[in-house]
Amino acid sequence: MAHRALITGASGFVGECLTRKLLKNGWQVHLILRQNSNLDGLSDLSNLLTIHRTDGSFTSIESAVKNSQPDVVFHLASLFLAQHQPQDINNLIESNILFPNLLLEAMHHCGIRNLVNTGTSWQHYQDKEYCPVNLYAATKDAFERLITYYVDAHDFKINTLKLFDTYGPGDKRKKIFYLLRNAARSGQAINMSPGEQKINLVYGEDVAEAYILAGKSLIEYPEASNETYGIAGKQSISLRELVKVYCEVTNLCINVKWGALPYRTREMMIPWSKFKPVPHWSPETSLEKGIVQMETDNSIQGLLVKN
Repeated sequence: MAHRALITGASGFVGECLTRKLLKNGWQVHLILRQNSNLDGLSDLSNLLTIHRTDGSFTSIESAVKNSQPDVVFHLASLFLAQHQPQDINNLIESNILFPNLLLEAMHHCGIRNLVNTGTSWQHYQDKEYCPVNLYAATKDAFERLITYYVDAHDFKINTLKLFDTYGPGDKRKKIFYLLRNAARSGQAINMSPGEQKINLVYGEDVAEAYILAGKSLIEYPEASNETYGIAGKQSISLRELVKVYCEVTNLCINVKWGALPYRTREMMIPWSKFKPVPHWSPETSLEKGIVQMETDNSIQGLLVKN
């Protein structure tokens, strides 16, 4: 009998990767989405998905959990802000603490106890056990503290996956590859920091596989639950080296002005290293192969020729 999943955050990049992978593996997939969320990235699979809309209220969230009756809830929805302004605080708290706490409560009311939660390696600035880089990372850590209550009081089985940087086909986020791609298309120079910070990247489909293994573990080995895992690539490289690899793989010439921008406040110069990997998981896609697959999808390979 097929397992049933309920996913939050399926309209995001990693959520889309997970949704596709679950369907490919034969799972029944339900999505819980806010009223204004769209599924353009999954439009080709809409007939295979069951969608539950929420207005953010406990009633609507409980209805989604009750009607889907999932074996596992995969919680990926979040609001990411590298740097926040005072007017952002309400949204950060609502998205990263209030909404998932209502989700936990709805699960409790419906007798559902298996959750794969999403954290971030940014909870570990300077490789420390507790040192959030920014308020976003602090809200992720705060929610993990709330999880402890449901584990202790209601016997929840929860695995948290702390993600490093992710990338792949279909990624529309305005991150490093988006910036490089636009610079290649426009021919204009791109301003960057000195570029010595180390970055760890994981291909989207590999990340999705880690989620599935963590979810199946909750079903098949509940006694091994309530763990925190890091989802990292095989190696970390500097931003300068990453740009070099990107240009070599795609045969593009990009004019980067290194040092034109300062490092961000509390820049992650070294990735978190003191993590436990998901059992029986390792990233399969090399950075070079991942870039080729991503940029073939974006139809820019060979757009520019090196001078």
